[in-house]
Amino acid sequence: MSADGHVVTINARGMKCPWPALRAARALRDATAIVIEADDPIAHAELKALARAQNWAFSALGDHRFALSRTA
Repeated sequence: MSADGHVVTINARGMKCPWPALRAARALRDATAIVIEADDPIAHAELKALARAQNWAFSALGDHRFALSRTA
């Protein structure tokens, strides 16, 4: 979520990893939660590893959509 409470959505379709993970990390500098659309076959693993390394929550929403959020 951004400072005003809206979920930040990132379109990373067509980008090869590591770009979706880099875009997610940059967005989570200012937001507390994001939804990212990424269709690279390894995006799921890359985003999950990023979340684990940063101690963020991660979930696959299906259809190449993933949610990441900073934990308290």
